[in-house]
Amino acid sequence: MSLVSQCRWRLIKASQSQWLTTEERNQVLVDLKASGWTELPSRDAIYKEYIFKTFNQAFGFMTRVALQAEKMNHHPEWFNVYNKVQITLITHDCGGLTKKDVKLAQFIEKAAASV
Repeated sequence: MSLVSQCRWRLIKASQSQWLTTEERNQVLVDLKASGWTELPSRDAIYKEYIFKTFNQAFGFMTRVALQAEKMNHHPEWFNVYNKVQITLITHDCGGLTKKDVKLAQFIEKAAASV
């Protein structure tokens, strides 16, 4: 096996370890939907919008999420205007929702609750 093939195989194997089983997916989606996350119909991703009292609260929240995302090496798609933060989570290298997205969504929920 060539070096390139070995690298691809390792990347695929690492990505697969993050995929959700059908049972895991069904359970986490129930929990995430209960806290306001929605599935995006056009993508295998989840989305939520947060509204804070002020821009400073929104920015502080985003800073906390950014620091955690950097630690996880898993970065959200997001958009911010004044006190509103819109977040989409998807694992691009896997082409869909994974354990990384669930873990980050759970952190995001805790971060939002502490603002």
